[in-house]
Amino acid sequence: MTSAMQLRFLFAALLVIGTPLQARDYQAGKLHLEQPVARPTRPGQPGAATYVTIENRGNTADRLVSASTPMAGKTEIHTMTMDGGVMRMREAGEILIAPGTSIVMQPGDGYHIMLMNLKQPLKTGEEFPLTLNFEKAGKVKVSVEVTDKIGNMQQQGHPAAPRPPGH
Repeated sequence: MTSAMQLRFLFAALLVIGTPLQARDYQAGKLHLEQPVARPTRPGQPGAATYVTIENRGNTADRLVSASTPMAGKTEIHTMTMDGGVMRMREAGEILIAPGTSIVMQPGDGYHIMLMNLKQPLKTGEEFPLTLNFEKAGKVKVSVEVTDKIGNMQQQGHPAAPRPPGH
């Protein structure tokens, strides 16, 4: 094989198997986290939801047990469910991430991380730190992008977030 052929082969191999994680992707053990985002808020708005996709690529389950950020006085894991035609938000507690599954947090029905008692407005184009605490993977620090371009992540090939038990 000539040097030129070797370089072409190497380049093609890197494109196929050596693609680095995107800037908004994080790895923690067998957990893969994608696109932590939040919408901008207005001055005086007390809370905001944060969304992230968590994929368990391992053989054992893990749990998201809590989250924290210096941007809020309190941070909780919440779920949105339809109840008699009315969308209701409530604290979900821990989220089980079974082996080979993904939790897709997105606007609407399903999970999100609720930031309460915001210390300052979230502004488009800014980022803020968020720490996700997992039972097995431990603490994972991510950077959340504030954007008004949060769409339905299902359109990007992710399944919808599973509903909490009993819903």
